[in-house]
Amino acid sequence: MPPERRPRPDGPGGPGGPRRGGPRGPQRPGGQRGPGRSWSATAPSARPRSGDPARRVAFDVLRAVEEQDAYANLVLPRLLREARLDGRDAAFATELAYGALRGRGTYDAVLAACVDRPLAQLDPPVLDALRLGAHQLLATRVAPHAAVSETVALVRGAVGAGPAGLVNAVLRRVSEHDLATWLDRVAPPLTGPGADPTAALAVRESHPAWVVRALREALVLGGRPASELPDLLAADNARPLVALAALPGLTEVSELLAAGAEPGRWSPVAAVLPDGDPSGLPAVREARARVQDEGSQLAALALLSAPLQGEGDTRWADLCAGPGGKAALLAASAAQRGAELLAVEVAPHRAQLVEQALAGVVAARPGSVEVLAGDGRTLGRDRPAALDRVLVDAPCTGLGALRRRPEARWRRTPADLAALAPLQRELLSSALEAVRPGGVVAYVTCSPHPAEAQAVVDDVVRRWAKDGEELEVLDAPAVLRELAGVDAGTGAGSLRAQLWPHLHGTDAMSISLLRRPR
Repeated sequence: MPPERRPRPDGPGGPGGPRRGGPRGPQRPGGQRGPGRSWSATAPSARPRSGDPARRVAFDVLRAVEEQDAYANLVLPRLLREARLDGRDAAFATELAYGALRGRGTYDAVLAACVDRPLAQLDPPVLDALRLGAHQLLATRVAPHAAVSETVALVRGAVGAGPAGLVNAVLRRVSEHDLATWLDRVAPPLTGPGADPTAALAVRESHPAWVVRALREALVLGGRPASELPDLLAADNARPLVALAALPGLTEVSELLAAGAEPGRWSPVAAVLPDGDPSGLPAVREARARVQDEGSQLAALALLSAPLQGEGDTRWADLCAGPGGKAALLAASAAQRGAELLAVEVAPHRAQLVEQALAGVVAARPGSVEVLAGDGRTLGRDRPAALDRVLVDAPCTGLGALRRRPEARWRRTPADLAALAPLQRELLSSALEAVRPGGVVAYVTCSPHPAEAQAVVDDVVRRWAKDGEELEVLDAPAVLRELAGVDAGTGAGSLRAQLWPHLHGTDAMSISLLRRPR
């Protein structure tokens, strides 16, 4: 049997190198695959019985996400280390895990047409294995015979011999058509009689229907036409480039460029790694640069660029600092500008991650950073009017970062919006109490949903006005235009900035800037 051709980690999968050509090049859900299917003539007794290590790692990632509510980006590196996978094998495992998670909605629709019972009646491990097999067949260059036989072997080794026949039969049916043909068969029509655009996009772009509706609403209320929705959903399924942040005072963008990175698109401290492992760069290994989306970089830098009133600009805080990305950029900037940063994180294990993220800054300028394991909701009471600048990177549904955290689209529900709202309001109010008159608070979410972005700010501003203090909402799009030349406006009369994956190539960060009156 000829060796299979393994894909690079892209398409509906995870971060990695650029796509390579060929008739079976990786495609996001909705793409096409070329012909050329073949089946192995290997005798059944000689076929693999347990699956290869890369597929097993990908399978274990899917099981951890399902059973333990784990985050793929956290569990995958550990599993790769335990399996001692690197290079092409690690890239293949990453592609399978992220691709199956991203394309789950599309693949489930296809699988439902190939199984003689509801998918909910399948054992969850078997369903995860079928998703891995469907991804290989419909969105990678893996030869069909290898995709089927290796997935069957994986099921034998990880689940048992019983379901192997079912998996073999189902995947052979999946292999009868390419993805474009399957979508024409299983997706509702986008236009014409009986059209259901939301349901059609949910299947074609692999998003839950409620997320499709929420993102359409976010576009319209963010000053964008609803016609951009397919492009936004497609951007969620595209491989995000690895963006790096050069921490001020510790390194320069020029060092990252000399190491093979390319200039960032927006952030003045950004570089983009087109290929390879970022840990191979000395600046990243030595914590002088970090992997960080440009949208996150701009959110932190917008806080530092917002104009203060009155004297003093030396006391800064990050109210929700874990795991430490924005805090590291703030801390490095603080060290350069003679300021000090208080990094607050309520979860002790995440506070430890913050300490690790800030280690390089602390080593360069001891005493410039304090990490506090505590509840940001009490900071305003504990340190009233004590700070000049405060970042509130509020816990949210993460609908703006689905390309990096694909499992979030299946994990979140509309009920999460209501559950998170009180926490978001309490954190913003605490930050406003902690900042001095004339000081600035940045309220940031990695979600464009109006309930998490605009509604929280509007509600807090109204409450403060009712209590006799008129907060000033600053023009965040103007700050970003001056900082980075980026147009992130949200329509006439709106002062909130909104970044978009399909327009800016960043996560969909929402940024509001508020200043307490003197």
